[in-house]
Amino acid sequence: MAGRIPQRFGVSISLLCLMIPCFFFVGSMLKPSLDTLSFSSLRLSSTMSLEIQVVEEENRGTDGSEVGGMATSAMGEESPPNKPANETIDPSPIDHHEEPIFSSETSLLEEILQEPAEEQETKSKISCDESERRSDTCAVHGDVRVVGHSSSIILAIDGAAAVHGEEEEGISWKIRPYSRKWETTVMGRIRELTVKESTRKQPQCSVNHTVPGIVFSTGGFLGNFFHDFSDVLIPLFTTARRHRGRVQFLVTDFNYGWIAKYETILRRLSYYPIIDLDRERTVRCFRDVHVGLLSHRELGIDPSKAPNGDSMADFREFLRSCFSLSREQAVVVRSAGRKKKPRLLLINRRGSRSITNRREVSSLARSLGFKVLVAGPEETKNVSRFARTVNSCDVLMGVHGAGLTNMVFLPRGATLVQIVPWGGLTSACRHDFGDPAADMAIRYLEYEVKEEESSLIRQYPRQHPVFTDPLSIHKQGWDAIWSVFLDKQTVKVDVRRLRGVLEEALQLQRPPPL
Repeated sequence: MAGRIPQRFGVSISLLCLMIPCFFFVGSMLKPSLDTLSFSSLRLSSTMSLEIQVVEEENRGTDGSEVGGMATSAMGEESPPNKPANETIDPSPIDHHEEPIFSSETSLLEEILQEPAEEQETKSKISCDESERRSDTCAVHGDVRVVGHSSSIILAIDGAAAVHGEEEEGISWKIRPYSRKWETTVMGRIRELTVKESTRKQPQCSVNHTVPGIVFSTGGFLGNFFHDFSDVLIPLFTTARRHRGRVQFLVTDFNYGWIAKYETILRRLSYYPIIDLDRERTVRCFRDVHVGLLSHRELGIDPSKAPNGDSMADFREFLRSCFSLSREQAVVVRSAGRKKKPRLLLINRRGSRSITNRREVSSLARSLGFKVLVAGPEETKNVSRFARTVNSCDVLMGVHGAGLTNMVFLPRGATLVQIVPWGGLTSACRHDFGDPAADMAIRYLEYEVKEEESSLIRQYPRQHPVFTDPLSIHKQGWDAIWSVFLDKQTVKVDVRRLRGVLEEALQLQRPPPL
């Protein structure tokens, strides 16, 4: 028996031999399939100008109001507990105290990295649209380098695969990323950016972003509530919402006060700190960058053109989530002996286009059965707080002006009453607020001021073109319209005429007959 292996020992060796391949197989299955381009570190850049947090319900907005209901985003996606990093700094040492990029969700960058290299290259392109009336935009995909200090967005292309060929290297587009391109004067104050493709050697990336970038301006008419929404916030929603917060904003003409005022909205559209593009000295690299915002009409969205098919109903639902607005539907008045009175909010301007007999107007509304609230410029400054005030009302009334933009916070089925100043302004006023009302599920009524109700009657004789031919003033240009009809006019409303409009507004709050 000498030299024979004991039977039990032989069985053990056999089992061990069978198990060794299994170990290798399992080990290969558990090994992370990370690309060699795996990022070396995660770090939020110290060059960020403003840090915007995704906050919990108990946090406060920068305007001093409490912001509730912030635990989840408006898009039904749970907000991350901490601001997710979307960039890596290169070159830099590995920081072992920071978490590597690893998520159960496949990011846009991960999807791109999984494609064959040649497929990525053929997809590299710049698509610019200069045909829209309101804004020019460029979508850039590939090896995109954003060089803030030189106002450049560069698509780096291998010389052999250049989209336009070697002989056309340097083809470029000039974009002013603000949604009012027909306003030549204001557009002249918007920083011009160059979007181009290049086969030349490009500056090395300082920061590699793992999410797309959107470039826009906070210059122009911003600071005016109407333009804040019509020129930037609504177009930004249209452009950014499909990314569900995982998008990096890069802002030119950076307006710190504006960013702070609307951070409640901005932090729902992007989870990341906003970059002041004009002060950047780094080279930021992306796979996708959208320059300019998609803008369709005043205070409106065209769902057929929106990337996500979004509408103004979606935008208003988004605002309800941002500001924790509780009312979806305006009150329905069911009988003359109603217990719950519909609420009417009168926005009264100070100075131009103010209502000089505000108390008479308020008394009339109360006599008809409305509970009346009056708001001046001071009450409207705190966006979060005033949004909730507007949402609590059923009728919003005021003379044409930026304050009527607060209609975006009204519940569905509410009514907007626009008082149109003297001067042939009906079409323009209807364009700004009447036309958008329908897409917001808001009813619209207007009251046109007559000559005797306007303060202009004390400034010009009745035979003056201001009264006999207002459109002749229009032909003199916008400055004349502003100076004569908008900047120097107040109104004293004829409450007898206004009664009919308010009675109609009250009737609109009643259910239709069976």
